[in-house]
Amino acid sequence: MTILYALVARGSVVLAEHSATTTNASTIARQVLEKIPGSNDTNVSYSQDRYIFHVKRTDGLTALCMADDVAGRRLPFDFLEDIHQRFVRTYGRAVLSAQAYAMNDEFSRVLAQQMEYFANDPNADRINRLKGEMSQVRNVMVQNIDKVLERGDRLELLVDKTANMHGNTLRFRRQARRFRSTVWWRNVRLIVALILLLVLVIYVILAFTCHGIALPSCLN
Repeated sequence: MTILYALVARGSVVLAEHSATTTNASTIARQVLEKIPGSNDTNVSYSQDRYIFHVKRTDGLTALCMADDVAGRRLPFDFLEDIHQRFVRTYGRAVLSAQAYAMNDEFSRVLAQQMEYFANDPNADRINRLKGEMSQVRNVMVQNIDKVLERGDRLELLVDKTANMHGNTLRFRRQARRFRSTVWWRNVRLIVALILLLVLVIYVILAFTCHGIALPSCLN
């Protein structure tokens, strides 16, 4: 699962954002922010080509991310819930009056860190599945973004596929290193077990030959 872009906003005022690759997702995200209906808390998803913009609005604060369509909905919304909690804990009531990009220098690094974690660390999915969080996203309808924005011309999402492929390559290398490490430790444990078994066999033979577990006839 790949999260390529994320932001935190108050209404349509973007307070922090981060993009993992070259894309115009920021432009589309701003238009989505302006078109989200009502002012109540909401979870909603908008599709665009093979990418989906996931939006979570709570208490007037909106967390948004763009992910591959293969990511499903639960994990992106878990990511948004995590980002919302971190943002509120960090800035508190300051978010109510902050200017555009007031938190970007600091919180964009948090976005990048958590995007990486939720995209690549298997514990991210395992922990949230055990918690049973965000179960309500099963009922979130995915709407087409062109209909939501009500534009006459089709709004194209431009993603730098070279950078995206580079990101996939890095993930593959990390997974390969993790696999090699797992195999190495498995082999180490197997070798240690074989050595212990061999020592035990030798000891049994010596105990039988030396007439006792203390090896009396061999040590005297």
